[in-house]
Amino acid sequence: MRVRLESIGCRLNLSEIEALSRSLASAGHRVVGPGEVADLCILNTCTVTSIASKKSRQLIRQIKRGNTGAAVIATGCDVELAPEAAIEAGVDLVVGNADKDRLLEIVDTNGLLMEPEPDLDGTNLYGPGDGLKTRAFLKVQDGCDNRCTFCVTTIARGTGRSVPQTRLLEEIRELVGRGFREVVLSGVHLGSYGHDVGDRRGLEHLVEAVLTSTPVSRLRLSSLEPWDLDPDFFEVFADPRLLPHLHLPLQSGCDATLKRMARRTCRQNFSRLVEAARRIVSDMAVSTDVIVGFPGETTQEFEQSVAFVEEMAFSRLHIFRYSPRVGTLAATMPGQVPGPVAQERSRRMHILGAELEERFNSTLVGRRVDVLWETAEDLGDALRWSGLTPNYVRITTLTQPDEDLANRVTPTEIVEAVPGGLVGRILNSQF
Repeated sequence: MRVRLESIGCRLNLSEIEALSRSLASAGHRVVGPGEVADLCILNTCTVTSIASKKSRQLIRQIKRGNTGAAVIATGCDVELAPEAAIEAGVDLVVGNADKDRLLEIVDTNGLLMEPEPDLDGTNLYGPGDGLKTRAFLKVQDGCDNRCTFCVTTIARGTGRSVPQTRLLEEIRELVGRGFREVVLSGVHLGSYGHDVGDRRGLEHLVEAVLTSTPVSRLRLSSLEPWDLDPDFFEVFADPRLLPHLHLPLQSGCDATLKRMARRTCRQNFSRLVEAARRIVSDMAVSTDVIVGFPGETTQEFEQSVAFVEEMAFSRLHIFRYSPRVGTLAATMPGQVPGPVAQERSRRMHILGAELEERFNSTLVGRRVDVLWETAEDLGDALRWSGLTPNYVRITTLTQPDEDLANRVTPTEIVEAVPGGLVGRILNSQF
């Protein structure tokens, strides 16, 4: 079958879709992109904000219109909380998060999965470059035991559950064997890996096992809650294959706001953790999430948040305007911030985010780093390749029109910081 896969939202959603893609390809089916004819369409939805829910349902309608002969399946957090809305948008089958790992089995049971053609030449095997991906996102954990007052994830995903380490090591070896140079460990509450089986340092032990027991050449960690880490954790970055980037969601730089959010951190603890990370790993990049317009956020609290974010000198900000989610405590809190006020605060935080990103990127100019190249834009007389530095900054370089860098890692000199990233020159390049 020709199957189109789409994902909205977090890296965990992406890792689930990529795992599904590998399973389909291994079974002899073909994953197709937008614009190609599909027999089956599967969408992994998101509901982290009201905008994400809206986009999920818009994409369902778009896919339905563009694939009139295909069955459309929806799974993920938005359809978990509002299955009726997905059905109204046109899906043929809704699969809840609890059954997501059995999705293909359920689709087959409902008669929507046809028998694949025999794959005599191995062309269906999923490897780097399929779907323009060079990095493999691997789900190691699902669910969350936190009770942040703004978040519906616990409702949609359930409690924390870890994938057994032995299974993960096997999957990573398989990914490396298929040619992937970089693996990203993902989870709803990644830092809690192993906690459900009594291992409070489970993530550290998993990283150590991956680095000692698999031939993976580049390993990344997705978002980590700051209270799950202590300074000793950063010793695992002594192995250069674990790339120096941390995404630590702050959400607010004001202690009073953090308390209303039920975040298990404060400015002092967060600052100490970031300081330790940068002291132990000299080229560590630290990015974060920030919510503006949270219920009760006064002008003074917002200014405190802005000042703390600037003090932390993050490499990148992901900024969200607060979005009330049904079923959360924050949605019932007094002091809901008016839309125009939240919009202005978002604008100011975006300006600061751009300044911080430019400052961080400027510190990298002149350095030599190993870049994993992903995609290319044809300029006619040259190709403009795009990739990622170890500390997760987008970088571009020019090559000859016939030079293929896809899924290659090359030593590269950073020559310039530009809005949104860097420009590099591949060492020993003839261009």
